[in-house]
Amino acid sequence: MSLLSSPAPSAPAGFDARLVQLQAWLSGLNLVEAGSARPASADASFRRYFRIDTLAGAAPAHGATLIAMDAPPAHENVVPFIQVAALFGQAGVSVPKVLAQDVEQGFLLLSDLGNTTYLNLLNADTAPVMYSAALDALIQIQGASAPGQLPEYDRALLQRELDLFPEWYVGRHLGLTLSAEQAGQLKGVFDALLANNLAQQQVYVHRDYHSRNLMALDEGNPGILDFQDAVYGPITYDLASLLRDAYIQWDEELVLDWVVRYWQKAKRAGLPVHPDIDAFYRDFEFMGLQRHLKVLGIFARLNHRDGKPGYLGDLPVVLDYVRKTANRYRELKPLVRLLDALENKAPEVGYTF
Repeated sequence: MSLLSSPAPSAPAGFDARLVQLQAWLSGLNLVEAGSARPASADASFRRYFRIDTLAGAAPAHGATLIAMDAPPAHENVVPFIQVAALFGQAGVSVPKVLAQDVEQGFLLLSDLGNTTYLNLLNADTAPVMYSAALDALIQIQGASAPGQLPEYDRALLQRELDLFPEWYVGRHLGLTLSAEQAGQLKGVFDALLANNLAQQQVYVHRDYHSRNLMALDEGNPGILDFQDAVYGPITYDLASLLRDAYIQWDEELVLDWVVRYWQKAKRAGLPVHPDIDAFYRDFEFMGLQRHLKVLGIFARLNHRDGKPGYLGDLPVVLDYVRKTANRYRELKPLVRLLDALENKAPEVGYTF
């Protein structure tokens, strides 16, 4: 057989072509020891992060390690990350600095905010101080808001997120099909949520402002990550994401106290929160329910489509939020009845509601 007709040699098992490309790019920067790259964190998307040692004297202002982001262009776009990092950085909060970029290849070199998340440290003793800092940072971001800088969190996007619940949680995860009557009841709940969400005042929305994306720093708490999907939308969204966190749950009395503290601070800062605290709390609850229905769909999709079953363990907390919120409002109670019906029909899926 001639060389021209010989099959191309296959890559050795475990060969990581993207990592090789990333290391080649990093080597050309003369800032880091490319061979020192090791996984820095897991991600629910196609993005990967590597922690890398800096070369002696190459980047003293940024610490002994930096972070390299690998975002495959076929699946991810690094441009929004760069843009939002600039917007949030100008607001005065702690975000990674973009030190080098190759948009075409999907590579970024970032300053390192460490490896200690809020979730690592949060407990009854630390929560008051840590959440106070997180609320202050959120108000700084919202205070810098300007229309036209970020995509609109419009009705179509909010609806697409809600639709993840019947498609992925009900249809794929539970293996059930809603009857016409049930679908109509769910649409009524969705319409009530959307009417509330769209009536809220608009600000910058991080869109995943919670304990796994906030880093504990020696100064400038919190460090803020995973903001590339930021939008311009409802003012209560990030507050609900933070205080009704899928990964850590607090007593309702504590959550109410933190909501009130945020509301007081936001009013003093001139943010467009509802002037009535009861109405503001209702906005917070409706926005939180929209998010949690989306999260149920996303966690189910991560398992069934993306092979990431770890998020299934967080479903019970999210379902608890959904049930408690829906039970408090007449127009949302059909959702509780729907969940009851689904629970009775669903096959065993490895956890309890």
